Amino acid sequence: MASPPSDEKRVGSADPSIAKWVFIPAALIILAFVVYATAATDNATAVISKVNEQVVGSVGWYYTAIVALFVVFALWVGIGHFGDIKLGKNEDKAEFGLGSWLAMLFAAGMGIGLVFWGVAEPLTHFAAPRPGTGEGSAAQAQASLVQTFMHWGIHPWAIYVVVGLSVAYAVHRKGRPVSIRWALEPLLGDRVKGGLGNAIDIVAIVGTLFGVATSLGLGVMQISSGLDFLGWVDEPSTSLQVVLILCITAAAAVSVVTGVKKGIKWLSNANMGLAAALMIFVLIAGPTLFLLNEFVTDIGAYLQNLLRLSFDTGAMQGQEGEDWQSGWTTFYWGWWISWAPFVGIFIARISRGRTVREFVLGVMLVPTLLTFFWFAVFGGAGLHLEMFGDGGIVDKENGVDKNSALFQLLDTLPGGAFIAGVAILLIVLFFVTSSDSGSYVVDMLASGGDPNPPVWSRVFWAVLEGAVAIALIVAGGSESLGALQTMAILIALPFSFIMLGMCYSTIKEFRRERARYLAHQRRIQTEELTDKVVAAIDAVNGDGDGGSRAKTL
Repeated sequence: MASPPSDEKRVGSADPSIAKWVFIPAALIILAFVVYATAATDNATAVISKVNEQVVGSVGWYYTAIVALFVVFALWVGIGHFGDIKLGKNEDKAEFGLGSWLAMLFAAGMGIGLVFWGVAEPLTHFAAPRPGTGEGSAAQAQASLVQTFMHWGIHPWAIYVVVGLSVAYAVHRKGRPVSIRWALEPLLGDRVKGGLGNAIDIVAIVGTLFGVATSLGLGVMQISSGLDFLGWVDEPSTSLQVVLILCITAAAAVSVVTGVKKGIKWLSNANMGLAAALMIFVLIAGPTLFLLNEFVTDIGAYLQNLLRLSFDTGAMQGQEGEDWQSGWTTFYWGWWISWAPFVGIFIARISRGRTVREFVLGVMLVPTLLTFFWFAVFGGAGLHLEMFGDGGIVDKENGVDKNSALFQLLDTLPGGAFIAGVAILLIVLFFVTSSDSGSYVVDMLASGGDPNPPVWSRVFWAVLEGAVAIALIVAGGSESLGALQTMAILIALPFSFIMLGMCYSTIKEFRRERARYLAHQRRIQTEELTDKVVAAIDAVNGDGDGGSRAKTL
């Protein structure tokens, strides 16, 4: 691993791996926002929501177009002749086994989102379908799962591929520090070493920490709602949520201190095992044949509608269609982009030794299929309950309670209370892995790309994530968290330009490497052809001492 550039300013001689002009500004920006959001909650929420409304309403078409572009880019580099390029030295082997690698990237990428939205999103689309969707309960049910697949399928993982592949090539192939800035070196040159590079990493840090802190806050609301639903607590109070955040933050701090090869890896593997067990239970205890049939049908419907949905901005449905698009698809695309620095850098860090093709297929296709099966099982079970059973999850007046939808479904299955407890444990573990891997990535960025940053700074960022979530819950509850979530979406706009630069830089570097490879191959072929010609001439002349070769050369 190459050392950070010599002109990088540092904080004190005792901590040489802390980048002063990234660490301090990012921390101050986050703390300043927390103070503003807690001291003037109503004003902050109103201002940020207004800005978000203007941004989402104006750039929905832009998010739709660039995310579709990212899908094309990811498939092109993965399937084409660039796929053989090694993310590391030619002799490097994969640092992690396939199972652990997939578990870590899946848990960091969207594991917790699957638990939260597995039942809630398909049923929400079923209860309030997208404008223009076919009428009838069967058509709406089918469309609800296809739309959910769209939001959680290859598109978000293509976003992660853009960042992860660019960073992995810079880090493992070219020996650069683990940082966003170095992925743009082919485009920006030496300017990545100065203020512009610092600004890029600061944007990545702020977006990552906002995204993780928001998920942490929303997650404890779901956990507390589950505890209340099961009757384990009187009500989901603020004090309970604060205690939950403290516990999750403490566990995340312990995990992030142990590093990638221990705590994060072990927790990710535990997550995958527990999530698989819960999914298999619902599959067996629920309407098994219906779920398997629906999974196959949903895959076909998704592929049939992929191009149409990828470019649909809702314009033909008028204001109603545009509002729906802004509240769902555009929101998701911005949300995934805001998470891209975190997830992209993390999967780049754990992908040394894999080829570009392995990286793209592993990151983009395998998690997508697992995600589809998860939604087919949980969402399908919820839809089956509403269409053919007693219902109860969808309220005719209030729609779907997203915090308790999962627990309402589990309550209808054998051993509902015990299984709901397992689900709560799974949510906690997923949040711990999101928090510890997010803290790890933020610390690498704030440490000038050091893959093994100091222990105290790892704990600092983990604690700061928890402090942000606690401050906002205490100050204004869900409204403050909504403001923070909105900020994460707004940060996606400038970072989307950085991602476009990454696409350009990656293609430029891959073409250079491909050209060097072809030139090397031509030299080998020329030498082999020369040897054959010389051998033929020597055979004709009866010159066994290689004299013809000497004359030829």
